[in-house]
Amino acid sequence: MDLESFREYCLGKPHVTEGTPFGEDVLVFKVGKKIFALLALDEIPATANLKCDPDLALDLRDRYEQVRPGYHMNKKHWNTVEIDTGLSDSEVSKMIGHSYELVVRGLPRAVRPKK
Repeated sequence: MDLESFREYCLGKPHVTEGTPFGEDVLVFKVGKKIFALLALDEIPATANLKCDPDLALDLRDRYEQVRPGYHMNKKHWNTVEIDTGLSDSEVSKMIGHSYELVVRGLPRAVRPKK
């Protein structure tokens, strides 16, 4: 998955906003003012930080060399994923969707996006 496809997939989720609060080199995707994905624009290979269930995070790190503990994040709950070095687009999409859903479930019911 390339950077633009990653961005489009994230923005296709309900009520997602995009910003650059950490500088122009990192796109940040939020739902309900909570981060679910960070996309490094200057990394080679391209990487993204995605929230992940702790047990699944360990499993993904064991299965894929492109998945490692989250860089500059809580390593128990975040993975850094090389998005354009061998993982299928569908696998990256599943990881993005999982991250989004984790954040949505953690939001108060009154601010959760309606599907």
